Amino acid sequence: PDRTRFLFSTDDSRFMFNSDGVLTVSKSLYLKIARHPDVAVLYFPKSSNGLRRRKRDWVVPPINHPENSNGPFPYKMVTIRSSEDKIKKIIYSITGPGATEDPVGLFTMDKDTGDLYVHQRLDREKQAHYPLFARAVVVGSSIVEDPMEIIINVIDMNDNKPIFEQTSYVAEVAESSPKGTTVIQVKATDADEPGNDNSIIKYTILSQEPKLPSDSMFAINSFNGAIMVEGVGLDREKYPEYTLEIQAADTKGEGLTGKTKVTLKVTDSNDNPPVFTASTYQGSVDENAVGVQVVKMLVTDEDEPNTPAWNAKFKIIGGDPDKLFSIETGTNKQEGIIKTAQGLDFETNRKHTVMVRVENEVPFAIPVVTSTATVVVTVKDVNEPPIFKEKEMTVQKSEDLPVDSVIMKCEAEDPDFARENPVKYKIIDDPDNWLKVDEDSGLVKVKIPMDRESPNVKDNKYTALLGAYDNGRWKEREIVPGCKLFCVCSEILWSVNNANLLVKANLKTNKAAVKTTIFNMIHVCSIQCHHNETCFKYKTVKRSIPNNTLLA
Repeated sequence: PDRTRFLFSTDDSRFMFNSDGVLTVSKSLYLKIARHPDVAVLYFPKSSNGLRRRKRDWVVPPINHPENSNGPFPYKMVTIRSSEDKIKKIIYSITGPGATEDPVGLFTMDKDTGDLYVHQRLDREKQAHYPLFARAVVVGSSIVEDPMEIIINVIDMNDNKPIFEQTSYVAEVAESSPKGTTVIQVKATDADEPGNDNSIIKYTILSQEPKLPSDSMFAINSFNGAIMVEGVGLDREKYPEYTLEIQAADTKGEGLTGKTKVTLKVTDSNDNPPVFTASTYQGSVDENAVGVQVVKMLVTDEDEPNTPAWNAKFKIIGGDPDKLFSIETGTNKQEGIIKTAQGLDFETNRKHTVMVRVENEVPFAIPVVTSTATVVVTVKDVNEPPIFKEKEMTVQKSEDLPVDSVIMKCEAEDPDFARENPVKYKIIDDPDNWLKVDEDSGLVKVKIPMDRESPNVKDNKYTALLGAYDNGRWKEREIVPGCKLFCVCSEILWSVNNANLLVKANLKTNKAAVKTTIFNMIHVCSIQCHHNETCFKYKTVKRSIPNNTLLA
C-alpha cells in the first residue's frame, strides 16, 4: 500500500525537528505557570549566586495572539518575573520590533511588574511574528539576566476574502470544441496565511447565461480555476456569447467569497456547409463564344460572413471531360460563375449538363454533406461562314480562252447544316473584270478576253479574289491573308485559296436585331511564267464594299 510522508518544521529557533519527526529543544527552557488562569508568568531561572550574566539563553514557548483582537487595549499578554524580585528591586524592559523598533509602541512592558501589553490590533498580513527580548536588571546594579527571547505569533483569522486577479475575463471558444477543452483559467488569491483553511480556495460556477442548449455548457476545476467545455451543442449562429459568474471561496469553499465575471465568445468553426439556392441552373451561350458568362450559381452559408469558413469555393466535378467550361467565385464570395473555356459547337452538341460542388476556403470542422447542383447549358446556333472544301486550287488556262469558257468550279459548305442556307458565290476582286462566277454553282468563267499584257499582270501573274456566303447583305469587310500560287511555263495559272472574311455588323437602333452575313473568300490567281520556270507567290487583298450592296 502507498505510504504517506510528512515534513515537520517550525519558525521557533528554540526547537527543531529531526528527520524522524522527533521534536528536540535547541535551547534551555524554563516556565512557571502564573496563578492567573489567563496570563502566563514567565520566570527567569534561579541562581544560587543571585542575578548574574548567564552564558546561555533562557527561552519560553511562543505566545500566540489572534489578529484583529478587539481588546480592550492595552491588553496584557504575559508577565515576566524574576525569582529574586521578592528580595531585590528588579526593573523589567523589552526590546525588538514593535517595542523599540518600528512599529514602536505596539508592545510595552511595565518596568515594575514585568507585564507585557499590546496596544492595538495585530494584523498577520502585515507582520506574522514579533521576536522580542525581555531583560531584568537589579536596581543600582549592572548585574542582569541574559535576555529572555519572547516570540509573539500573530494567529491568522479568516479576515480576508479571495480576490480575483481580474474583475472580469474575456475568452474565446470555438463552437466545434469537444468536451474537456480548456477555455480559460481564472485565479484568485487570499491574503490569509498560506496553507491553512483560511486561504485554501475553491472555485465554482454560480450561473451561466444563456442556459441553452443546457445550463451546464461549462465546468470549472474547483482547485485551479480552469474553465472547460462540458456540454455539447455550442453554436455560434444560435448562441454567440456566454456569461459565467465565478465564485472563489476560502475555508475550502465554506468561508469568505469573491466573485468575477467571465465572458466567453463562441467563435465560428466551419460546421455549416454552403448550400446552393437551387438544385438545377439553366444557362445559354452562343456557339464559338469563349470566356463569356453562362450562369451564376448563388449559395448560402450560416457561418460567420466574410470568413474563410463562409467564403465559397466551387468545382466542376462531372459532365465536362473536355474542359469546355471554367468556374470561379464571384466577388461577394457567395456565387459561382460558370464561363466558357472553349468555343462550343452547336452542330456537335446543342446541350451540355455539368455537375458542380461547393465547399469553403477552409476544411470543415465536422463531417458534413456537401452541396451539389446541376447546370444545363444550351448552345445557341450562330450563323457561321461557309468553308471551302479545298484550301488551295490551281488551274492552268491559255490567255486566248473564249468568253464563257469554264475556268474552274469552287465549292464551299455551310457548317450551319440545321439552317439549310444555300451557299452563294461572289467575285470580290477582279482588277481587269475578266471573270464572272455563277452565284449558285460556283462556276468561274471567262467574262471578257484576257490579255497577259495587262498592267495588272505583274511578272506574268494575275490575281482575283472570290467569296462564299450564305445569305444577307454585304458590309465593310477585311480579308484574312492567305493565298498560295503556283505556275507552269507559258501558261496562265489560276489558283484558288481559302481565306476568312471578318464581318462588322452595321446595327440599327430602331431594330431589335440585325442579321449578319458572314463570308469566306478565295483568291483566283492567274500566273504567266517563262518556259520551264516554277513560281510561288503570296498576295493579300483588302477591299471595302459599299453597305447595303446585295451580292449578285
